[in-house]
Amino acid sequence: MTVAKEQLPHWDLSDLFLSTEDELFLKSVETLDRLVSRFEDRRAELSETIDAETFLSFLQQLEEIHTTFDRLYGFAGLKFYENTQDEKALNLLTQLEQKAAELENRCLFFSLWWKKLPQASAEGLIKAAGDYRYWLEKQRSFEKYTLSEAEEKIINLKNVSGVQALCRLYDTITNRYIFQLEDAEAPHEVKSLTRDALMAYVRHPNSLMRERAYKVLYDVFTRDAVLLGQIYQAIVQDWNNEKVSLRGFSSPIAARNLENDIPDEIVNTLLQVCEEKAPLFQRYFRLKAKALGMERLRRVDLYAPLGNSERRFGWEEAKALIYEAFQGFDPQLASLAEQVFAARHVDAEDRPGKQSGAFCWSVVPQLTPWVLCNYQYQVRDVTTLAHELGHAVHGLLASKHTIFTYQAPLPLAETASTFGEMLITDLMLQKESDPALRSALLFQQLEEAYATVMRQAYFSIFERQAHTALHNGRSPSELSEMYFQNLQQQFGTALELDPMFRWEWITIPHFYQTPFYVYAYSFGQLLVLSLYRRYRQMGKAFVPMYLDILSAGGSQLPVVLLAKHGMDVAQPSFWQGGFEIIEGWIEECERIQG
Repeated sequence: MTVAKEQLPHWDLSDLFLSTEDELFLKSVETLDRLVSRFEDRRAELSETIDAETFLSFLQQLEEIHTTFDRLYGFAGLKFYENTQDEKALNLLTQLEQKAAELENRCLFFSLWWKKLPQASAEGLIKAAGDYRYWLEKQRSFEKYTLSEAEEKIINLKNVSGVQALCRLYDTITNRYIFQLEDAEAPHEVKSLTRDALMAYVRHPNSLMRERAYKVLYDVFTRDAVLLGQIYQAIVQDWNNEKVSLRGFSSPIAARNLENDIPDEIVNTLLQVCEEKAPLFQRYFRLKAKALGMERLRRVDLYAPLGNSERRFGWEEAKALIYEAFQGFDPQLASLAEQVFAARHVDAEDRPGKQSGAFCWSVVPQLTPWVLCNYQYQVRDVTTLAHELGHAVHGLLASKHTIFTYQAPLPLAETASTFGEMLITDLMLQKESDPALRSALLFQQLEEAYATVMRQAYFSIFERQAHTALHNGRSPSELSEMYFQNLQQQFGTALELDPMFRWEWITIPHFYQTPFYVYAYSFGQLLVLSLYRRYRQMGKAFVPMYLDILSAGGSQLPVVLLAKHGMDVAQPSFWQGGFEIIEGWIEECERIQG
């Protein structure tokens, strides 16, 4: 089935600013400096005997500073990601990153004072802090890893011209790539594609097209393999130097775990259970090979469509399906998703220079989030849009909180997004009566579960190994062989691996931009599977519990918030429960296949 190309939306940033020459933009820059100066002038008021009212006034001032800056930075970031080749946008973003470091240094005295305040004095202030409470408690958990004011200021400044610049360089290099793909069905016809358009071909019915798409991807990336490897090596060294050598974290990943407020043991348990369950997905790979009439699945066929299942979805159709799926769960979800489109905060057009992939950016609590995707009319693009709108709904439900407590921590940040995917996939299954298409949707659900749980878990395992290896003197080129071994362990004998996939790691932006981010996807997907099982059991009675989790944003300790609703993430059985649902899907596919 084909659909006519549509005029896809390009977002409107005017809820932030019209341009950098906008009077409001210029006024905000001036206001920011004035707010910070007023904050600095109050330094002498900080003492062990500060009263609650004075303390809260500090927090309110700090919140105003962050809100003003985040609006400016959000505008710069969204301008850059809509065209990463726009030198003016890149320059603005770089200037604001420098500004952020300077402002953070000027306000640093407050967080250092707070972290070192005696517990007896801090407890009384926390009790009176209202919605700031959890954020304040979390700040104090970093006291052990906090350096002197002078050292912290140096780190903030060096990050702008160091690791942040390296990440921006990676984005700029990789988003300029254009991929030349020869059409297997029309010899000598070559398509010039962005990365997102290219990756649509890994789901092409023609196996040669799938193979060529991957080959073109890695051919282009490996031309810069030495450069991209050096960028990664520098980022890893910077992370280790700061987090382990200077701050004293026990391991590189431990720094991320504390930011997420998830104990190391829970993350270790999660990844260990995922490793133990690798044979479950290997069983799925063998099943898919059988469904495709192959003796053994190749890695290039992992996302191959089944039979005549190349269903295409127009943009308006995708929106209508998502509204229907969200409405069926709770009207509030559909209304909030519609708010994002009504605000013209979606950029769906695939174009050269635009950031690949998809994201949702909740700039400040007072504004509707912005969503970026690169829509290719496939089933996966519908679920991706539902995913990012889930993020937006999450941000809107938590918008009553302060700027410090409305953003969900990483382990919970994927809850609403992955739940949104589950809702839309279930709706598609309900609407589909054709056994072949139902089977294809079930297989896609398993593909998404693989990509979100197992693939991300093994990404995390690789990251731990890569950071250790580079710290111990291994070269970036050696990481490719290490990554290939990681894939071999993950797939076992169930899948045939082409050596070109050893370069996959240099194509993963999260490794560069946010070290150890990716286990949050595994955490979020398995958590959602547990939540979705409850939804099926409880029906509408489940909705208030789910909305309570989303509405909490980042105002509660994740483990405590989940325990409140009967989920003990410290137990291996909790994570194994998610795999039981995945196994149920596999069994259903086995029944259909016969």
